[in-house]
Amino acid sequence: MAEGTKEQWHSDKAADRGEPSYVWRDGQKRRFAMIRDAADDRMKGIVLEDGCGVGSYLYRLAAEASFATGIEIEYDRLSIAMKNRISERFSVANSTGENLPFASDTFDLILSHEVIEHVDDDRQCVEEMIRCLKPGGRLALFCPNRGYPFETHGIYWKGTYHFGNKLFVNYLPRKLRDRLAPHVDIYTVKDLENLFHGMPVKIVKKTILFGAYDNIIQRTGGFGRFLRASLQMLEKTPLKKFGLSHFWIIEKN
Repeated sequence: MAEGTKEQWHSDKAADRGEPSYVWRDGQKRRFAMIRDAADDRMKGIVLEDGCGVGSYLYRLAAEASFATGIEIEYDRLSIAMKNRISERFSVANSTGENLPFASDTFDLILSHEVIEHVDDDRQCVEEMIRCLKPGGRLALFCPNRGYPFETHGIYWKGTYHFGNKLFVNYLPRKLRDRLAPHVDIYTVKDLENLFHGMPVKIVKKTILFGAYDNIIQRTGGFGRFLRASLQMLEKTPLKKFGLSHFWIIEKN
């Protein structure tokens, strides 16, 4: 879930599409640094963000890439991305992830940041990203972890959508969990392994991250910073299985 104001989060698209990163704070900076480290020199090549939202990550990618492009299903978000662009070295396209409008073997790096959980067909979406990568190109993938104690995308109850973090929903049996949250997928490590099974790729990195909790820090100050430091320390332990998001780096053979 993107970090911003409550009014920004609770849009009429929050259930089906999630919300993009409207702000650029410690959480976004940390993830961007991870993308840069994993991409290596590929960051300087031709880059795609699959599901670019309002452009927060795309802007930074374009600042380092020879050229960067983004696709987004929501046209109003694309309009914001173009209006606020900070580099001329990028373009955007209105498209779904299941049918990317690019030739095969085009990109050195593709970023998919908390997007595949929202698409209609995550396998097809991943296949399209791998198709569009050059051999040796890399996909940087973030997606929600089923081990996290909160479902961050809200739930449906008696036909009504209820926005916000819902405790222990992800720990329910899959069929019941999916009835409460039919609008968003959730992933275990095994789920992701199955998602990429049979594709011409190798997994370069896979880990689980806790959040940056910038909103809590904004409200509570020292307590929020203590919470962030404590939870992010767990990323070096087996307790990372309770983290917020998977972070995988996948390289095309």
